[in-house]
Amino acid sequence: MKVVQLKIENFRGIESADLRFDGHALLVGSNNVGKSTICEAIDLVLGPDRLNKFPPVEEFDFYNGKYLQPKAAPEEDPAPIPIRVEVVLMDLSAEVQKRCNGHLEFWHTTEKRLLAAGEVAAAAPGISVPCLRLETVAKYDPGEDEFTAETVYTHSPNNTDGGKDTVRREIKRLFGFLYLRALRTGSRALSLERGSLLDVLLRLQSVRTGLWEHAIMHLRALDIEKDAAELQPVLTSIEERLSSYVPASKPGRKTKLYVSQLTREHLRKTMAFFLAMREDQEEVPFQQSGTGTLNTLVMALLSFVAELKPDSVIFAMEEPEIAVQPHTQRRIADYLLLHTKQAFVTSHSPYVIERFTPENTILLTRGTGGALQSMCVADATGLKENDYKRYARRGLSECILGKGVIIVEGATEFHALPVLARCIEAMDPSLNPLDLAGVTIFDAESDGPIPKFGKFFQALGLKTFGFYDAKQRTPEEKMKFYATHP
Repeated sequence: MKVVQLKIENFRGIESADLRFDGHALLVGSNNVGKSTICEAIDLVLGPDRLNKFPPVEEFDFYNGKYLQPKAAPEEDPAPIPIRVEVVLMDLSAEVQKRCNGHLEFWHTTEKRLLAAGEVAAAAPGISVPCLRLETVAKYDPGEDEFTAETVYTHSPNNTDGGKDTVRREIKRLFGFLYLRALRTGSRALSLERGSLLDVLLRLQSVRTGLWEHAIMHLRALDIEKDAAELQPVLTSIEERLSSYVPASKPGRKTKLYVSQLTREHLRKTMAFFLAMREDQEEVPFQQSGTGTLNTLVMALLSFVAELKPDSVIFAMEEPEIAVQPHTQRRIADYLLLHTKQAFVTSHSPYVIERFTPENTILLTRGTGGALQSMCVADATGLKENDYKRYARRGLSECILGKGVIIVEGATEFHALPVLARCIEAMDPSLNPLDLAGVTIFDAESDGPIPKFGKFFQALGLKTFGFYDAKQRTPEEKMKFYATHP
């Protein structure tokens, strides 16, 4: 199962977006362009527990914080401005096709679009495949003064009321979507709170133990007062004073100290996963491990989940490089590419970016207003895949993440230009530094490859400049350095 299309309206920093995916997707772009918002949007539709929190969305989940239209007239109520996120799923499992049969549509794999009503001739086997279209609509309810959200089947032909059928949580669990927020998931991933990764793992394995009943029974039997004899006079005094106001018919002691309130939810929040990473170390709460160790542990747990459902797990992962070594970054990226059905990854690390092919690398840019635009790096002309792989870690990745590129022809210019830029910055602090402006200096190693790199960077929409020696060139050779637009 995999996502092939995602539409977003009025969600966070994205006013509108229409994105296509073909398998794994590495989402790259500048900060605040919308990479994490894409992952959050997919979670809004596919995450089985996402809409169970209250409220499911908040004021600033709406684009520019606006969730009500201005009043058309003073006596009228303002109309809500909804959030809409639509996802098209392909490669459906047999169980999903069976349970969602009445909502299936067809996806044209060559033209990458949904077939419309009446396109029977285009529904060729192998080219047109079953797909499922789901959407989440979130809005403000003025009557209840709260925000609501619901996920429905966009195609609901059997709904007699003319509306759309609700997608139940048990169906969402079949999609196998897991979202790892690098800076947020770790603090509760190995807890037993509802929706944590450990809880998901237990549910996927259909583990139904007497954990909570046994824990409550043992905690009730724990005699805290036994080792604190000094508490007895205090508790007895409290009972005597209490009986003066509230008569109690129970003989003997009427009060007792317990460890907790003994509810499942309370135990879920207090039980913790402990571990020891060294021979001379006792087990400690997992949150006290180093950030890199914690993130790697979470990834190990995710891999366990993926192996339980290898044909249906979809990962969304923010910045797997945080606090982990380069070789671990590569291993995480390779695992996602080789052992998951589909992975959405955001990253700024060349060690992660180099593992994805240009066909799976999507450059995000912000157009006019909040319109999100995307471009597959493979669609940029001028650079062969071998060149891409060769230069990915040697500056190409950094260039893709920036706003402009200065292409130089060798090591002298590559090292001299940053020094010159720092000197100018020191002389005039009002100037915008090159690096903060998003300008990257890229070493093409000689003047010959400059035109092809220039063509590639310009195709990606980057401001591109060449810095090379002045020498005798034919008019045709000069044109290569100037006429680099596709």
